[in-house]
Amino acid sequence: MSRVQEPSRRTVLAVAVAAAVTGTAAPAAAAAPRPAADADGPGGAQARPIDYHAWTTHREWRSGTAQGTRAVSGRRPGVVIGAPAGRTDYTDPHTGTTAAWDYATWTSPVHRLAVPATEAVASWNAHTPDGTWIQVELLGTYSDGTETPWYVMGRWAAGDQDIKRTSVDDQTDGRSTIWTDTFAIDDASTGLRLTAYRLRLTLYRRPGTHLTPTVWRLGAMGSDIPDRFTVPASTPGLAQELAVPRYSQEIHKGQYPEYDSGGEAWCSPTSSQMIVEYWGGRLTREQLSWVDPSYADPQVDHAARFTYDHQYEGCGNWPFNAAYAATFEGLQGVVTRLASLTDLETLIAAGIPAITSQSFLKTELTGAGYGTSGHLMTVIGFTADGDVIANDPASADDAAVRRVYLRREFENIWLRTKRYNASGKVVSGTGGVCYLYFPAHPSPRQRKALALVGVH
Repeated sequence: MSRVQEPSRRTVLAVAVAAAVTGTAAPAAAAAPRPAADADGPGGAQARPIDYHAWTTHREWRSGTAQGTRAVSGRRPGVVIGAPAGRTDYTDPHTGTTAAWDYATWTSPVHRLAVPATEAVASWNAHTPDGTWIQVELLGTYSDGTETPWYVMGRWAAGDQDIKRTSVDDQTDGRSTIWTDTFAIDDASTGLRLTAYRLRLTLYRRPGTHLTPTVWRLGAMGSDIPDRFTVPASTPGLAQELAVPRYSQEIHKGQYPEYDSGGEAWCSPTSSQMIVEYWGGRLTREQLSWVDPSYADPQVDHAARFTYDHQYEGCGNWPFNAAYAATFEGLQGVVTRLASLTDLETLIAAGIPAITSQSFLKTELTGAGYGTSGHLMTVIGFTADGDVIANDPASADDAAVRRVYLRREFENIWLRTKRYNASGKVVSGTGGVCYLYFPAHPSPRQRKALALVGVH
């Protein structure tokens, strides 16, 4: 997303569904502090306003309902096409091309949310060889016992030669709506919540072939973050910095404008590429051969192209970024929310950086030098004073990417759900959204850290 102070499409959509703050010009009271996640104590998953759940093991894949799919075991279990359940035509809305596809489906068991949710975001990790693609859908149960329609959460392929990866607009039942990649209750003030959901995968392949996608991880994050303009201050607990590569989105300004107007808007893929390479992910000369050889850091151009959502018309689709990261061997990625900077410290201590989403006025983040309606950056550590060390892609060049931001300012702009824009209007904040990329086979220490922030 762009760093400039113009409403991004996601921000405009989020404002449309956020619970209105009316009748007051003063900020709402801060929410009460919530304990950090502790799998064995009273501050456990039940206490968090966030519930991330995923299906990843062979046993879990076997627990679903299969129509033409089968679970595969091995070092990285998943689900693949066995014998297709049928054939269908798909007309790509972005090319107008109609093609026939064999398909098979896998439907998860019902997951009952520990925290009845106002929002949910699905994410997935998959391998889609040429000639294949996947669709992810969500069917929810409301707190009154009724159900949502099957909502499409994304149509995705790692490449762009078969279909154009896309979110799907205009999905609503008058009580909830899909905004690009996010399920949202239309009016949270009514008390209506999402209490359970099922996810459905549809795997597609060219007819007459034995190709198949392989899906290794499928999950969703449900949350009910209270409306708040400020959040409680956390206590610093870590001084550590990770050696994460530094890439600027700004040096790509004007490059490949067909992907969200070029580098000025590439904060999300630029951040993703930093962490992919931190974990050892590398693109080959052949993969980068399409990029103008005069461009520096061609891998950033590549990340922009292969995270681009042709409906959203941007590179900031959250699950598309996580899915891109998982196309690199040995990596997986999820979209979730974290509850505090303490959660970030837990991850950094285990060697896991995080990509955070935030919006702010120029005056709200000392040293940034800009304001934004939506921006992604990579948190790589904390100073001895507890301030946040971030690789901020909205920097003039790669050398300027490393920044130190004041702890109190950063935690507030990242974790709040309400803010005032430059015109004094109440608009939305992301409430702690982040991308987490980590090894497909985490070390015990990494596994423990991830579990402490609700990711399994």
